[in-house]
Amino acid sequence: MEKKIVIPGDFLSDNSSKAGDGTYVSEGKVYSKLFGLVSEKDKILVVSLSGKYLPSIRDVVIGTVVEISYSNWFLNINSPYEGRLNISEFSKRIEQDNMMGYLNIGDSVVVMVKEVTPSMKVELTMRNHKLGIIADGRIFKLSPSKVPRVIGRSGSMISMMKKETNCNIVVGQNGIVWVTGKDKDVDKAIESLRIIEKEAHIKGLTDRVSVFLKNGYEKKPVDSTNLEILNELLD
Repeated sequence: MEKKIVIPGDFLSDNSSKAGDGTYVSEGKVYSKLFGLVSEKDKILVVSLSGKYLPSIRDVVIGTVVEISYSNWFLNINSPYEGRLNISEFSKRIEQDNMMGYLNIGDSVVVMVKEVTPSMKVELTMRNHKLGIIADGRIFKLSPSKVPRVIGRSGSMISMMKKETNCNIVVGQNGIVWVTGKDKDVDKAIESLRIIEKEAHIKGLTDRVSVFLKNGYEKKPVDSTNLEILNELLD
């Protein structure tokens, strides 16, 4: 099945065993549950093209501290639900009266979702060597639904971007991306993310991003006929 955009209720297949994420089965037939991009490998999948990030256990996300209370930092994780980072889940042992000395309001961090309760209380952790405080680089925000396109199949897209830009790129499942490197390289990485954000639903995305990373934007030749007409109008 060629990738295409579908809306809720669109018919996808007569084979109910093919139903995957983003679909539902009615009377033995498979339909789309979402507005999104449909593809088929072993299963028929529909990846949402809109919507908020909903936390899941073990998701790596990038958040910003918005509140500090007794032994906790509360983070905006680009979701309807705030994340809570308890002092015990910080990357090293610190004293409660020195919390703001390590992580203050407005600071951003890479964290992991440790637990999500039935009432959607989101517990975070920083107790992993790949997690920590963001001290440099730039942050780019895109729709969480575009994260699979940024990563690519088996990590192909993000690997290409890292190689061609010489940047370190951390992609949060919540749609927040952290990019570090030389300024001109970071500019190129950010621009490639913008291309993905705008064109994720259009076929041939990987090729377009590859061309941009290798050559930059292609300048279109000036149509001499149109230029002559313009000159006549100006005269």
